[in-house]
Amino acid sequence: MAKVSAVEKNNRRRKLVKQYAGKRAELKATVMDRSKPIEERFRATMKLAELPRNSAKVRVRNRCEVSGRPRAYYRKLKMSRIALRELGSLGRIPGVVKSSW
Repeated sequence: MAKVSAVEKNNRRRKLVKQYAGKRAELKATVMDRSKPIEERFRATMKLAELPRNSAKVRVRNRCEVSGRPRAYYRKLKMSRIALRELGSLGRIPGVVKSSW
């Protein structure tokens, strides 16, 4: 089980990403638009830099929803390999059977 503080920090980051997603996308579109004047693009870059760092999507870490483990994460199932194996053995994931012989 991961530290509760690490999981909570990641949840706060997810919340900030959702909160600032529209504003961030708008500013990035302005920065990337070559047809706009350089001064306007520079102002957009400065406003983008003023936003909280944790509002950037790349700062969010994929974590297992069962255990909070950050590594060996399956995106489709939103869980780690260890949790997948454990729940698969118990028969709690539809369509997954752990083979043993």
